[in-house]
Amino acid sequence: MRPLYVDDRYRGAHGIGRYAREVLSRLTPVWSPLGLNGSPHSPRDAFRALPGLDENAVVYSPGYGALVRAPRQIITIHDLIQLRSPWPGRAKFAAYYAGPVRRTVRKAGLVLTVSETSARDIRAWLRDDAVQVVNAGNGCSAAFQPDGSAAVAEDPYLVFVGNIRPHKNLEVVLRALALAPGVTLRAVLPEREIATAQARAQALRIADRMTWLHGVDDDQLASLYRGAVATVMPSTDEGFGLPALESIACGVPVLFWRDCAAVAEVVGDRGWAVESAKDAAEWAATMIAAASALRRVTPPTGAHDWDRTARIVSDALERVLA
Repeated sequence: MRPLYVDDRYRGAHGIGRYAREVLSRLTPVWSPLGLNGSPHSPRDAFRALPGLDENAVVYSPGYGALVRAPRQIITIHDLIQLRSPWPGRAKFAAYYAGPVRRTVRKAGLVLTVSETSARDIRAWLRDDAVQVVNAGNGCSAAFQPDGSAAVAEDPYLVFVGNIRPHKNLEVVLRALALAPGVTLRAVLPEREIATAQARAQALRIADRMTWLHGVDDDQLASLYRGAVATVMPSTDEGFGLPALESIACGVPVLFWRDCAAVAEVVGDRGWAVESAKDAAEWAATMIAAASALRRVTPPTGAHDWDRTARIVSDALERVLA
């Protein structure tokens, strides 16, 4: 059996960080931490020395940070959104993926991902049928269920969970809120982004209908979902759509852009699909409809479970380690 090392620098509150936390705690192969410092996404990190690794060692990363000096590294590519970001910022990502990431994936012969949408994107990007692309899916914390406390509000509110990066499309929600009197929004953002978003809300004269939150734990977030009339996830690009899953797991429908394939894959018919990504009037009408509908949905079962995801990852790694 080959020794397994894990780059465990990815743990965090949401997104890839949460995936890392949940999956690493459930891996069945015995592993050792790689013991690296710094960011796994630093451009120079890909070329760092890895002293002490046996030539038969396998490295697993729950994110996309490639380590070209690893004897063999299995990485998890959650999405390829960075390759679709605006130019010229995309240039650095294009070079990184075309170089260290593609080299690492082809050398390993295996790459993990989190949705069928991302799996299709990765196959098209790799153009290499010799590489196995495994969709391990994503999980959902036990906190996200219909039963439990619900946040209280005087007016119907929607929830947004994300950040202010362009593909998260918070802008259309803020513009729509200006056209939807009587509806309020509670937005969970990274603390460093709140001032910027708040300034935009003030410019649109909706600041009095906004509540900004950060650093919420799973129980608080679940309560926030349960108290909402709906979750709004207007993303134009996603690899999965974890807030959408958490919301419907709490029985709360989701407003989403119909052409965001990953979110549509998660939500199905448990919400409202909006035709336009940018039409604030259409989003406003849908938000008003959601506020008056007071709809609840049946949570999905079985498909999105951290134990299942960790088992698929573990099985893939064990095949490599054998």
